Amino acid sequence: MPIVIRLDRMLVERKMTLTELADRVGVTVANLSILKTGKARAVRLATLDAICRELDCQPGDLLEHVDHVAS
Repeated sequence: MPIVIRLDRMLVERKMTLTELADRVGVTVANLSILKTGKARAVRLATLDAICRELDCQPGDLLEHVDHVAS
């Protein structure tokens, strides 16, 4: 998928666990884990807003577009 989720990097930088973020945002750990591993196919803007608010970051800090490399 050309959109890469950098949630793990932001959690390390903010010294926060996935469980702590889930509690603060009001999303299950399972759903955040799906997002963190890149298996999510969509994310609600309200959820993205809440994550950015708690991590004090911009959406672009969490989402990155990468071009596919032809094999």
